[in-house]
Amino acid sequence: MILLYGIALLAGIATAVQPGQSTQLAKSFGEQPFAAGLVSMLVGTVTMLGIGLATGRLHLPSLQQAGQTPIWAWFGGALGAGVILAQLFVAQRIGAAAFLGLLVTAGVVTSITLDHFGLEGFTVHPASITRLLGGALMIAGVALVALS
Repeated sequence: MILLYGIALLAGIATAVQPGQSTQLAKSFGEQPFAAGLVSMLVGTVTMLGIGLATGRLHLPSLQQAGQTPIWAWFGGALGAGVILAQLFVAQRIGAAAFLGLLVTAGVVTSITLDHFGLEGFTVHPASITRLLGGALMIAGVALVALS
């Protein structure tokens, strides 16, 4: 279990570092954010392919499995593209702390809702007073960071 928390921490660090990398890539391409976004997603795709092949865990779904997949599940890549575009167009303008604070806080508040109602396949975890208070404290904290 501790390994999983460590991986989540590393993902958080990567989330903070990635916007700077993406915008630097766009600057290096002559202020071409869409080209940088495409390269970023291509590198991500190649990385996923390589890790999947190296670990033996890459298996394409059958046509039956693909047909049984809820329609909303197919749009995760589009959401990922939206995150990359937000990094490219917003992060440098509002700063890393405000950008990541808003990104994480919005994610936590949305996750409390997803957990509470068991949406998108998540196990139900009721929105207890402590979870709601934690979300409210995050909103207050990001407001302090973003407005200073």
